[in-house]
Amino acid sequence: MTKLSDTQALILSAAAERPEHIALPLPESLRGGAAAKVVGAMLAKGFVEEVDTDMRKGEPVWRETGDGHGVTLVATDAGLAAIGIEPEDADADATPADATDAPTEDPAPDTPAEAKTRTPREGTKQAQLIAMLRAPDGATIEEIMAAANWQSHTVRGAMAGALKKKLGLEVTSEKVEGRGRVYKLPTA
Repeated sequence: MTKLSDTQALILSAAAERPEHIALPLPESLRGGAAAKVVGAMLAKGFVEEVDTDMRKGEPVWRETGDGHGVTLVATDAGLAAIGIEPEDADADATPADATDAPTEDPAPDTPAEAKTRTPREGTKQAQLIAMLRAPDGATIEEIMAAANWQSHTVRGAMAGALKKKLGLEVTSEKVEGRGRVYKLPTA
């Protein structure tokens, strides 16, 4: 599986939602040399490609080639596949006659939901955290800290970020007398 940086995933996700999968404009926080480095890496990996564009028509331009022409960046099938979008979706939008298909490209918002179906590798701290939270009695922050050798903010971040946002798991908590706040996951 291809590992993407957060910036590369953001660029490809935005391109997947645009007509003809144009990767421009890049995120505002990405400028100058940083933009060139990220785009260069994406070009080298085949996630985006440069396509001729007519600047006079107002099409987004990555770099100028002269005489009012330039090149834009378009997400490739490999780039879309790297974020979990089937290449056949890209082929449907690639033909100009199918311009009416662009608004129906709703699979892109479902991409994060597809990513939530991932399962952690066995033997990792994340897998250990999930096992502790799926136990009938759940686990407290202190118990997880001791088992994983983490600090409290790391435990909270793992539950909010990795479990809730990335894996889509519903972490519940309740106050238990004698133990404090106990966190649980529904049993799978």
